[in-house]
This record gives sequence, structure tokens and C-alpha cells, in this order.
Amino acid sequence: MKLRHVLVGLVLTGFASIASADLEAWTDYEIGSVLSNVTTVKVDSNMIDKYLEGLKATWAPANDVAVELGQIESYGIYVSELANSGDFNVILVVRMKDAADMQPDQSEYEAFMKKWGEENQKLSDKVVMTYPDIRTITGEYLMREITFK
Repeated sequence: MKLRHVLVGLVLTGFASIASADLEAWTDYEIGSVLSNVTTVKVDSNMIDKYLEGLKATWAPANDVAVELGQIESYGIYVSELANSGDFNVILVVRMKDAADMQPDQSEYEAFMKKWGEENQKLSDKVVMTYPDIRTITGEYLMREITFK
């Protein structure tokens, strides 16, 4: 019985790999232009609210400024319902309309810093100093959405 399950699994795996080998970009699926910068974070389970407090005071308002200035499309914070399982329990996502939004641009930086202000930057610097005690960044990814035709 176990051998039969193993053989069926191998056959199905073989079909799946054959099917995926036949797909072609722009023929079978579209590659989106929107880029999502995804950061996975492992926060000590008893410190998630403290981490969120810091994000609310610094990361979210900074991203609000970037959205207002058109430098990013949107952002999101996701928290696992199972804080102690897996390699991460918080995901931070920043979405950009395309790769051009990732290029260094002095005028955009200066516009952001002018709007963000020196006081907000000082607060961010202070809050970020506490992060190493409560969290570990476990990964960072640059993702594009795939849409099947």
C-alpha cells in the first residue's frame, strides 16, 4: 500500500514538472511591473505590540509620506496569528509601481526629508535602536506578481 502511494506521488510530480516546463512568460502568464519589497521579521512573541508601536511611530508615517509624494504605491504590515511558529511572524511590504521607483534620486530624497522633517528622523533613529533587542530580520525579497492567462 505504501509503495503504491509513493509511486502515485512520483507520477504526479513528474506530470507537474512536465507541465511547468511548457509555460512561457508573456505567452502563458504576465509578469507584473509592480514590485513588492517584502521583509520577513521574527519578533519575540511577547514584544509584537512593542514592535508595532515603533512601526506606528516611524515606519508607517514615513511610508505615508512616500505614498503622498508618489515615491511608493502602498505598504502593509502583516502579523501572524501564530506568533511562535515558523521563521517569521511579521511581514512588512512596500509596493512600487515599477523598478524605476527603486533608483536613487537626490531630488526625491530631498523632498522626502523636507516633508519628513528633522524631528521625525530623530524619533526614528531613537526607536530603531531598540529593535535589535526584540526582533531579527529573517529575509528580504523583491517580488513581482505573476498572472496566468
